[in-house]
Amino acid sequence: MISALVDVSEDFPIFNRPINGHRLVYLDSAATSQKPQIVIDSLTHYYETMNANVLRSAHTLAEEATTAMEGARANIAQFINARGPEEVIFTRGTTESLNTVARAWGDKFLEAGDEIVISPMEHHSNLIPWQQLAKRTGALLRYVDMEEDGTVTVGSVQRQLSDRTRIVALSAVSNVLGTINPIREVARLAHQAGAIMVVDGAQSVPHQPTDVQAWDADFLAFSGHKMLGPTGIGVLWGKSSLLDAADPVMFGGEMIAYVDRDSATWAELPAKFEGGTPHIAGAIGLGVAVDYLNTVGMHRIEQHSKQMAEEAYRRLAQISGVNVYGPPSPRTSVVAFNVVGIHPHDVAQVFDSRGVAIRAGHHCAQPLMHWLDVGATARASFYLYNSERDIDALIEATEETKRYFRR
Repeated sequence: MISALVDVSEDFPIFNRPINGHRLVYLDSAATSQKPQIVIDSLTHYYETMNANVLRSAHTLAEEATTAMEGARANIAQFINARGPEEVIFTRGTTESLNTVARAWGDKFLEAGDEIVISPMEHHSNLIPWQQLAKRTGALLRYVDMEEDGTVTVGSVQRQLSDRTRIVALSAVSNVLGTINPIREVARLAHQAGAIMVVDGAQSVPHQPTDVQAWDADFLAFSGHKMLGPTGIGVLWGKSSLLDAADPVMFGGEMIAYVDRDSATWAELPAKFEGGTPHIAGAIGLGVAVDYLNTVGMHRIEQHSKQMAEEAYRRLAQISGVNVYGPPSPRTSVVAFNVVGIHPHDVAQVFDSRGVAIRAGHHCAQPLMHWLDVGATARASFYLYNSERDIDALIEATEETKRYFRR
């Protein structure tokens, strides 16, 4: 039995919309979450009442916009227990954040023969930047061996570390398997090897309390749109000492301290990495989303996400002809599965005819698909607005898919 979480679905206007004559059952939050009315309203409020550029002008609108955006930055810093808001860099999302680390820190400090340790479960956003960094610098990629159930152990990471390891990059939660990786322990090993620890938090930050100081990570990347916030806004958090040492990668307005005809010096954090006009409304909206999550309670959301995923896994695994991937427990928020003999895209279409939204494909994790020996999977992902009733709909849609293709 899943512990009761306060029903928040009425806060999300999209759930008033029927899909193909059915109640919307949204099980694709790992791709993007739905937005509560309060977040939607915050975007409208910004554009209607204080639309102006930030950090540039001395008039009332600009000052209000700047105060609102910097207030959001402070909210987010507290949400992840950063040492201060200057460590929170606004980006377009996880992808841009990880690319920034690869360019800003990696290009400056890596050289030929250095090693980057990653796992086969990584989203392409936490793989391709390191591939490209290795090509630019002559560094080498080393892959952690995964256990048979799709988990990464501390021992498997340790076996890949050497005195040439410079970066360890790992997702806190797999976007396909829902596995929860031992970030704190891996960070300790990385530091012992003289490496930095980079965490892809796209799937973890929305679902569990995040404490970057307790992890002792060096960089963390996450996206606003997966945690009730707007699209096009995300965060790169980094230890201020590392951000100070790294070079900016986006050059232009507001990221400079002084410019003459032949040279420039850089502004203090966080402006150093935020050249150009930021996504002001998005940052404000993400700050409001963080307030909403705090009101519900991240520990309660964490428990709910784990229980939903584990119960969905258990019930799917009981259906004949359904393969479910990853360990039954512990896991959170995501369940990947296949119905034997039916392509995942066909599964998703039958689901959609019943108002059930899931994802089908390789989930931007093709090396993991190769490891699983499948071309693609179906994926159901859960969030705070889902309930056990939605798991019932998932199971019913799976049974209907089997019946449909038997016919």
